[in-house]
Amino acid sequence: MVILLPVAAVGLAGEVLATARSRAVRRRAGHCVPAAVAAVPAPDGWAGAAVRRAIGWVAGDRPQAVLLGAAAAVLVGGWAGPAVGLAVGWAGWRLLPRVRSPGERRRATERDWLVRQLPLTADLLAACLGSSGSPAGAAFAVAESVPSPMRERLTGVAAQLSLGASPERCWEQLAADCPPMAPLARCLARTTLSGTPPATALVGLAQSQRAAAARAAHARVRRAGVLATAPLGLCFLPAFVLIGVVPVVMGLTGAFSQRL
Repeated sequence: MVILLPVAAVGLAGEVLATARSRAVRRRAGHCVPAAVAAVPAPDGWAGAAVRRAIGWVAGDRPQAVLLGAAAAVLVGGWAGPAVGLAVGWAGWRLLPRVRSPGERRRATERDWLVRQLPLTADLLAACLGSSGSPAGAAFAVAESVPSPMRERLTGVAAQLSLGASPERCWEQLAADCPPMAPLARCLARTTLSGTPPATALVGLAQSQRAAAARAAHARVRRAGVLATAPLGLCFLPAFVLIGVVPVVMGLTGAFSQRL
């Protein structure tokens, strides 16, 4: 029962904040929203909404925040336990990262692989198109040379091109459906519309993508170096103060008090 108190409190607080925010929005947009529509109450009461929010947070994208709040409430205990649990849960919900679902992690991994495979794909397309190859043949040849998930994207475009679809339409559709491949698709669509040879533009795109990847890698390395010093600052410095500075200050304070 004590563990569920912070959960219900967090849900109730979230419902209060959401209700206040919706009322403020309705007041600001009162001239646009009819009064009859704005005055319609929620279909469920506050208790049902609070329980629904609490269950959603427990099984949602930030369950660790609720667990931290419940643990803090249990450790503190008493009447102050729910308040401390609410504060810790709210802080964890605001600061802790969101837990992604398996589908989101899979899509993020696919996007990362597409970004990594983009420079090589651009170089291969430049070689195929530079040797007077057709767009459909170049897409098929490159699709057979690169692994997934780039292979499936290029195979679909090559199938559309072989059926007589417009190249610029195919590349624009690819850019809209797959944002990681948008630079490559826009480059090919632009060269198709202008009639310029795509090989030079594709080589430049590959070089720029590799340079961007190198800059991102250097930024991650620098960030890792900064984060590596966090345990030193959080553990060593407070220990040094408690072991080396506090006893000296306490000893000097005791000596001065005895003399006085």
